[in-house]
Formats: sequence, structure tokens, C-alpha cells
Amino acid sequence: MLLSTVVLQALAGASIGKLGAAIGAGIAAIGAGIGIGKIGSSAMEGIARQPEMAGNIRTSMLIIAALIEGVALFAVIVCMLVLLMK
Repeated sequence: MLLSTVVLQALAGASIGKLGAAIGAGIAAIGAGIGIGKIGSSAMEGIARQPEMAGNIRTSMLIIAALIEGVALFAVIVCMLVLLMK
């Protein structure tokens, strides 16, 4: 009951675009965190199975994590632009 009251008050005070931008920024951050976590766990599993390839696996892991982080950063920037527009 209390949660629905808070949500209704937030909707009454903010436009739908701003609410959507805030939710989108949160989803982008959560998605990036999950993706980078999966990459890290898979890389550690690969290194444990084949230690001689640790350098190559680590390099690939860092490149892919940077690409995911870049996409998440763009998503957050777009959401912030929507929030700042009038």
C-alpha cells in the first residue's frame, strides 16, 4: 500500500519521460554489471581449465568488458539528456 502511494506521488510530480529515463539508466547499469560479472566468471573458469592461455583470455576479457561498459555509458548519457531536457 505504501509503495503504491509513493509511486503515485512520484508519477504526479514528474513527467513520464523523466521517470522512464531514470528507470532506463538503472536498467542499463544493472545490465552492464550482470554482463561484466558473467564475463569475469567465464574468464576465470577458462583460465582454471587452461592456465597457459591466461594472458590471451585476460586480454579478451578486458576488451569485451570495456565495450560493454561503453554501451552502458552511452545509455546512461542518453537517459541523463532526457532528464535534463525540458
